[in-house]
Amino acid sequence: MSRVRVLYLAGSGRSGSTLVTTVLGQLPGFFAAGELRYLWRRGILENRQCGCGSPVGDCPLWARVRADLGDADPAGIAARLAQRLRLRRLPALLRRHRRGQPPVPGHPDDRHLARLYASIAEHALPGRSDGVIVDSSKLPPYGALLGSLPGIDLYVLHVVRDPRATAYSWRRRRLLDGPADDQLMSRPPVGKAALLWLVWNTATVRLWGGRRGAPGRYLRVRYEDFVADPAGTTAQIAGFVGATPDELPFPTPATVRLRPTHSVAGNPSRHRTGLVEVVADTEWLTGLTTRAYAVVTGLTAVALTRFGYPLRRPAATQLRQRADDEQRPSSAVRRTADPAVSPSPATRQEG
Repeated sequence: MSRVRVLYLAGSGRSGSTLVTTVLGQLPGFFAAGELRYLWRRGILENRQCGCGSPVGDCPLWARVRADLGDADPAGIAARLAQRLRLRRLPALLRRHRRGQPPVPGHPDDRHLARLYASIAEHALPGRSDGVIVDSSKLPPYGALLGSLPGIDLYVLHVVRDPRATAYSWRRRRLLDGPADDQLMSRPPVGKAALLWLVWNTATVRLWGGRRGAPGRYLRVRYEDFVADPAGTTAQIAGFVGATPDELPFPTPATVRLRPTHSVAGNPSRHRTGLVEVVADTEWLTGLTTRAYAVVTGLTAVALTRFGYPLRRPAATQLRQRADDEQRPSSAVRRTADPAVSPSPATRQEG
């Protein structure tokens, strides 16, 4: 079985991985798979929407992949994955990584996981030996598991976003898969959101970005920088996995043209298509309460400075200047802003 190149987006939730994945999926030879760790439950068992708009069970691409999985038990695999990747197992996972052992102990389910990625490459990227599957599952333990599977050639894209922005985003009421859904996405308190941001981003650095990391296989991108220069950052990411696309999907510096993808899970913005503005939403800068801002900043202070974020909230004069900058025809939008995808300036939706 030939090796499958996987670009794994690692980090914490609400960091913009959906938009990054969708944009990368527009490049020749890239397949935006979405959060593949959820395929077994949300895709196969719950038959939720594919990025193309059809239920996963009705999507011809996923039907071919599902046929290749043979005797795989989706319910069992989903339940066992949840147990194998639990947060309380993280210390042991990092110890095994330091010792040079597979971070996640092997399991018979792993043959189905390996087959899943091989099947996606076969059906979604036929004839492309240089094809790239973009998996935005984010959870570092799942990325560590993928890296130990036979046939997987893993590259890790660490997408980081200001934790004050992610904490504010988590508090918004949002349907799990858009207007047709009746189930809300989880809404953890800001303190829990901050701790999860700290744990998953620190674990990502420990696994791939530190001294025992993966030289040449780890790239960190701040989402604020992606929004500031989406075309340049997309080209950088493509080059990271050895691709040199002839054309990028940006008709203007801050506008992207999106075709439907076959992503199986992620933020509802994965369904956006057509000409879409990559805009910066500054609501969290004024909307996050003083207490919440202090809580998140206090819990994440060390990592904040490491990733280049300021500790203090920008002053009102800075906010006004940033708002003025947004009105200018330039790709240099605010670097501290809440990233968003929007079909129009009046209707913004986070990536």
